[in-house]
Amino acid sequence: MNGKRAAGRKAVEEIKDGMTIGLGTGSTVYYFLEALAEKVADGFHMTGVATSQKTIDLAHQWNIPMQPLNAVKTIDITIDGADEVDASLNGIKGGGGALLYEKLVAKASKRRVWIVDNSKKVEQLGTFPLPVEVVPFGWKHIETYLEGKGYQPQVRRGDDNEPYITDAKHYILDLHLTSIADPRALADELDHLTGVVEHGLFLNMTDKVIIGYPDGQTETLAK
Repeated sequence: MNGKRAAGRKAVEEIKDGMTIGLGTGSTVYYFLEALAEKVADGFHMTGVATSQKTIDLAHQWNIPMQPLNAVKTIDITIDGADEVDASLNGIKGGGGALLYEKLVAKASKRRVWIVDNSKKVEQLGTFPLPVEVVPFGWKHIETYLEGKGYQPQVRRGDDNEPYITDAKHYILDLHLTSIADPRALADELDHLTGVVEHGLFLNMTDKVIIGYPDGQTETLAK
């Protein structure tokens, strides 16, 4: 068992019959969805709210009942992955391109649990490039501003070498920072930058992190 699978399957213990569950995006979440589909096949009742079209497609393939975010009043719990997590349970998300929808679903949730393998646990955020979702109109000017700040932005590109387009039809600039000394200050700066739709700093936005290890063991960090 790899660490991602260990964390994904452990997260099933967090859910209860009848819940509305936010379903994240990514390779670790795949294993959670796989385990969830097994429970649904055995009669488990739930409603899923997805953070990406990829997750919707997978849920439909596995007969997991789904509703759009606008159709539910609240989400009981969201299970999602992360690209980096520090000791304070702050993280970087958006490596899969779903950061905007992931943050919207997280904000609508009563509880949030991240599932990661042990390679995602870091002392300081920033080694993983920080995704910044921007509107296509004038994105080069946002890139120029970020370059001037020394943030080393690179537009994310798809297989065709054209700019990658998110589910919400935006572009992503990945900031290659190496380390982020003050995540809150950077988040505040990006929050107030015209043309930025959302960024991948998820600060004080999870209640628990389940870390999976290659030997199949898991570790839980909680506030």
